[in-house]
Amino acid sequence: MPIDISEVRALGARLDNAGRRVGADASQLLRATALRIQADAQQLAPVDTGYLRNSISTTITGNGNAGIMTAEIGPTAEYGIYQEYGTSVMPPQPFMGPAADRNLPGFTAGLAQLATRGL
Repeated sequence: MPIDISEVRALGARLDNAGRRVGADASQLLRATALRIQADAQQLAPVDTGYLRNSISTTITGNGNAGIMTAEIGPTAEYGIYQEYGTSVMPPQPFMGPAADRNLPGFTAGLAQLATRGL
């Protein structure tokens, strides 16, 4: 009894192409979201001299092809953490958390869209 596996091969090819397409789109989504978080954090950061605001940057590692990509967003100003969370003598003036909160729902929704259209 002969078995026709042409449809299995076609499905395999579609899955392979979908993975590459979704990976590239997810990479773009991560980059765009990270840059929006950076911009919002810079807008929300308390400003005295502008050093804290200007020290907020984004570092992206990986390219999404291997399925691993990260974005790190935050200030290099050593006092940024104290502004965000406060101290025993200073109330918090959060800027990173609210910036992430503004943008993560859109990122999650974008990932869900990519997952549903992947095939």
